[in-house]
Amino acid sequence: MNLQGIVILAAGASTRLGKPKQLLQYEGNNLIQRITQIAVDVVNEPVVVVLGAHSDLIRPHISRLPVSIVYNPDWTSGIGSSIRKGLREVLDLSPDLDSVLFAVCDQPHVSRELFADMISTRINTKKPIVACSYGNTLGTPVLFSKQYFGELMRLKNFEGARKIIQRHTAAVESVPFPLGKVDIDTLQDYIALGYNNTQ
Repeated sequence: MNLQGIVILAAGASTRLGKPKQLLQYEGNNLIQRITQIAVDVVNEPVVVVLGAHSDLIRPHISRLPVSIVYNPDWTSGIGSSIRKGLREVLDLSPDLDSVLFAVCDQPHVSRELFADMISTRINTKKPIVACSYGNTLGTPVLFSKQYFGELMRLKNFEGARKIIQRHTAAVESVPFPLGKVDIDTLQDYIALGYNNTQ
């Protein structure tokens, strides 16, 4: 039996946007609600959300969902600290996980179908890493089998999961996600989705 967990990395301060991107509205929900609900819909195994900046504002928006919300006190040190925090929590909840899927909340085009495709690709191809391909790169969302949990735990604070993807390219199966190159870092990014700066 393949046991999957999902970790959502949502600890950033959104400094370039000027307000928490996690709470931006998109398709009837804010971004953190949207990605968290997608994760819950796809797996029955543990879903962990890692918060940091603005955690008191963000937490109430997902507190009623069946997820584990953890605060990363070291969020300012970089995404590596949040990856370690999320992985540690998800393994505490379910030590026998075969793989963990990591996602961020500022890719608005992530879907249930994408997560399900990644998980089925892992099962069908037996490849230990499944990464999304877009913009001539491989990146998030990305799924790692348990043989890479140790490397994830050893990431330096400023290092992201892409470092491990690049180190083990022969172990990677890619899933096309052309819209993965769309993420929200600035107000202009958000406006490009069809929203104005008053929302």
